[in-house]
Amino acid sequence: MTFEEVSNWHNLKILENVKKNLEKRDFEAVILSDRDAVQKFVNEKIPKDKTVGMPGSATLRELELDSYLKKRGNTLYDHWDAGLSDAERFDTRKKQLQADFLLTSANALTMDGQILNIDGIGNRVASMIFGPTHVISFVGINKLARNLEEAIWRIKNVATPRNAKRLGLETPCVKTGYCVECKANTSICRVTTIIDYRPSITQFTVALMPFELGF
Repeated sequence: MTFEEVSNWHNLKILENVKKNLEKRDFEAVILSDRDAVQKFVNEKIPKDKTVGMPGSATLRELELDSYLKKRGNTLYDHWDAGLSDAERFDTRKKQLQADFLLTSANALTMDGQILNIDGIGNRVASMIFGPTHVISFVGINKLARNLEEAIWRIKNVATPRNAKRLGLETPCVKTGYCVECKANTSICRVTTIIDYRPSITQFTVALMPFELGF
C-alpha cells in the first residue's frame, strides 16, 4: 500500500469508531469518503424545494456547497453573501434559525461524540440547537480531539486565531498565533457550547470525512 492509502485506511478506521459513538448519543452519523460522496449525500438528503441556512463555516465553502445549492434551486440563507447590508445580514442570520435544513460544521468533535463550538455572535450555535428541522454538520478529520479539554484547546489555539485572521481582527491571538485568554473587546470567543446528545426535537446528522477541511 502507498503512504496515502495507509493514511486513508487509518482515518476511516478512526471515523468508524467516532460514528458508533455519535449514534450512541442519538445522532445520525455517516462517513463520506470523498467530495463526490458529499455531493451525492446532499442530493439524497436535501430536497430542492427546501430552504437551507448556512451560517459562517469555512468547511462548507471549501466543499462549495453554497454555490452548489444555489445552482440546484434551493433558497439559501447565507449571511456571507457579498453585497448584503448590515441589516440584511442580521435578517439572514434570523432566517437561518427557521430554515428547513441548517448546514454547518464543528470547531471540534471528541472521539466520544461530543460536538463543541465557540462563537462570537451565537447565531451558528443557536441554530444548531433549536430552530431548523434538520441540522447537518460536516466534519473533517482535523476537527477530532481525544476529549473535551483537548477539544477546547484546539478551538482556542487553532480555529480561533485562523478565524480572527480571516475576519481581519486585531485580537491578541492573531499576533501570537495562539490563545492568551484575552478579554479583548474584539474577541470572538464569547459563546461556548457542548452538544452531548442530539437535541430532542431536531433531526441531526454528522457527516464525517477522512480528510482535512476548514479551520
